[in-house]
Amino acid sequence: MRYYDTRDPHRSGDVAPRDGHVLHAPLSRRDWVRMASGGSAVLAGLAVLGATGCKDAAARSVEVTLYAAKECGCCHKWADHMTTAGFKVEKRLMQDVSPQKDALLVPVELRSCHTAVISGYVFEGHVPVDQIRKFLAERSDFRGLAAPGMPGGSPGMEDSPKVAYEVLAFRADGTTRVYARV
Repeated sequence: MRYYDTRDPHRSGDVAPRDGHVLHAPLSRRDWVRMASGGSAVLAGLAVLGATGCKDAAARSVEVTLYAAKECGCCHKWADHMTTAGFKVEKRLMQDVSPQKDALLVPVELRSCHTAVISGYVFEGHVPVDQIRKFLAERSDFRGLAAPGMPGGSPGMEDSPKVAYEVLAFRADGTTRVYARV
C-alpha cells in the first residue's frame, strides 16, 4: 500500500516517514461507502452539490455503454453529444447491433440505429441528454427511453431539418407511454 504525505503532495512512499509528516493511505471504495452511509453530513453535502447545478460533475461518474455500428456517423455524433454533456462513453462497435437490442429487450417498433445502457437502463436512439438525466433521476420502473427512427434535428442528427418527435418510455413487455415531446 502506498501512503501519501498530506503536507507534501510530491512525497509518497511505501512506509511511514520518521520526520513527523502525517501520512494517509488512499481511501478504498468500501471506506467511501462506509463514510457516506454513516455520515449524514456527507450525504447532505452531496445533496447540496447536486442542487447547485453540478450536473456535469455528476454525469462524469455515469458510464454509458454505447452499442453502434462502426460506420454510423450519427451514432458517433450522439456519443459526442453525451461526452460533451459530461458522461463517460464507452463505444462497443459491431457489425449488427440487433442481437444486442434483442438481449436488452428493446421492442422492434422502437428501434433506431444505436442502443446505450446507462445505470442499468436502456436508451434507444437519439434520446436528448436532458431527458436521460430526468429519467435517471426519477429511478423509473420502466426499462428505458426510446426515440424511434432517426428524428431530424435530434442529438446526432443535427444535419437534418428539425422535426418534432416523441421520446417514449418502454417496458420489457413492449408497453410504452409518451415520456416527452421534443
